[in-house]
Amino acid sequence: MEIFSAIIQLLGGLAMFLYGIEVMGDGLKNSSGAALKRILEKVTGNVFMGVLTGALVTAVIQSSTATIVLTVALIGAGVLSLKQAVSIVMGANIGTTITAQIIRLSSIEAGDNLLLMLFDTDTLAPVALVVGIILLMFIKTKSSKTVGDIFIGFGVLFVGLNLMTDGVKPLIGTEAFTAFLGLMKNPLFGIFFGLVLTVIVQSSSATVGMLQTVAAVPGSGVTFAMAYPVIMGINLGTCVTTAMVCSIGSSKDAKRTGVVHIAFNTIGTVLFMVAMTVMQRMAVFGAEFWVRTVDSGGIANFQTIFNLITAIVLIPFADWLVKLSMLLIKEGPTAMDRHPELHTLDEKLYISPAVAVSESVKAVAAVGDLASTNFEKGCNVLLKYDPVLVRQIDEDEDVIDQFTDTADRFLIGLSKNVETEWDDRQLDMLMQTVPNFERIGDYATNLVELAQRLQSENTAFSDIAKRELEIICGAVNEILTITVDAFARGDNDSAMAIEPLEETIDDMVMILRDRHTKRLKNGMCSVSSGLVFMEALTYLERASDQCSSIAVMMMARSNEDILQNHYDYLREIHSGSDVKYLAERERRRQQYIKPLKEIV
Repeated sequence: MEIFSAIIQLLGGLAMFLYGIEVMGDGLKNSSGAALKRILEKVTGNVFMGVLTGALVTAVIQSSTATIVLTVALIGAGVLSLKQAVSIVMGANIGTTITAQIIRLSSIEAGDNLLLMLFDTDTLAPVALVVGIILLMFIKTKSSKTVGDIFIGFGVLFVGLNLMTDGVKPLIGTEAFTAFLGLMKNPLFGIFFGLVLTVIVQSSSATVGMLQTVAAVPGSGVTFAMAYPVIMGINLGTCVTTAMVCSIGSSKDAKRTGVVHIAFNTIGTVLFMVAMTVMQRMAVFGAEFWVRTVDSGGIANFQTIFNLITAIVLIPFADWLVKLSMLLIKEGPTAMDRHPELHTLDEKLYISPAVAVSESVKAVAAVGDLASTNFEKGCNVLLKYDPVLVRQIDEDEDVIDQFTDTADRFLIGLSKNVETEWDDRQLDMLMQTVPNFERIGDYATNLVELAQRLQSENTAFSDIAKRELEIICGAVNEILTITVDAFARGDNDSAMAIEPLEETIDDMVMILRDRHTKRLKNGMCSVSSGLVFMEALTYLERASDQCSSIAVMMMARSNEDILQNHYDYLREIHSGSDVKYLAERERRRQQYIKPLKEIV
């Protein structure tokens, strides 16, 4: 009965331990993910700086897998090269050892020492839980939830460790445990056991923590010779997760990153295993060193030394690892070769919601730029038919449509993972902006269809109509450029300049419709070209309307009044009470409506 109770306690402690790591990791990723992504973006071709950056990022977010996810996303966006990614992966292996060094705090015996008592987990765990619950339940600011998650996760992690330790104690000395230790004397079994357990748990930090817990129990019988093969197997087990992260739906360089990680860990394990076997046979450090029991600190130290030495040995061969990955994953055309920035929205990014939101903004800005470029080409085709431009517009429209479908699914899934209020508002803006940009792309194809109708009916615009279209197309193309640029930079000041131009375009459309109606009555334009002209004005006006919607949604992120009622905001600024708005609108009227009226 005692054994059964111990197993239940062990499993319960393991569950709390894994949950604590998960919660703490989520809090760290949400609070620092975007900043760390910017650090990764600044990695140069210097391998040593890449290793240092990878180690730093992983140490902060407590997950080598998350670091590799960020790296893969930046490769897909064309920000990082494969060689830069290789150095970051090497560093990630070093950074992940920080967790084991934190876990070793549980083995501190404080006694009467006040300073050590502050680092004793019996003190740290409840203090962290109290601070975390205060932040979550009473402070309730934008950042308090993520910081509260970090403290709660930290506390739960050590409570779980203590439960696991208490659950392991009754198992020490049992026949089953003794038989298991007998198997552990075989280094190959140790490697296999560490690999399989890591694949099951999906966290090398958690698996090392479990090993530390068992080793920390007095009389466990876990020797250094038993522990080091398990740690090597744990490092190999992380490769399986990496292979999953870097495979499906990723670019070729992302897949190569996975190959490099597998090669790096495999080569390091083989070299270290050979070296350790030779050292053990030759009784380096003395025969007692290999057979004496190891504690939590010893396991943490060996994991750090193993990954550090492996990185130092293999850094000079980084180029060879790159060549190996390129040999295994050969070049070839893929759908991602065109507009690679539009292929970065992968569900693997959910591991770091802050980064997922940041990458989504960049991807949506990229599709906005593509839609804006397509619209400008559509205007050019309308004014002067060009089959080459028509083909380019059609190809890019397919890309925009595919991105829209992907983005819709991605953002809906991401909405279930975001933690902060700002990210939630960013997500709301993104989910509404994607259809706006997609419609702008549609209007480009509508302009092409109008141009093709003119071609098929063998008719054309009058010279006056062409000059009018050139002016209003210029205005719409400018508002599209301003909108995409403001969105990409998250610049609300630039977004505020969109509405005066949009209202000016509306006025231009009214003027042109009235003038063109008179030309039709006077027989100055054919009916067929006149109808095309009127339809073209509709698409031009709608494109500027989409820009207005995007600008309002941008400003609504940080303005509660606009968020609650977009229409009241637009009605108020159109009423003429804002001096700055009136001045900008007048400037735009002078820029576009004045030359329009001068056309005779």
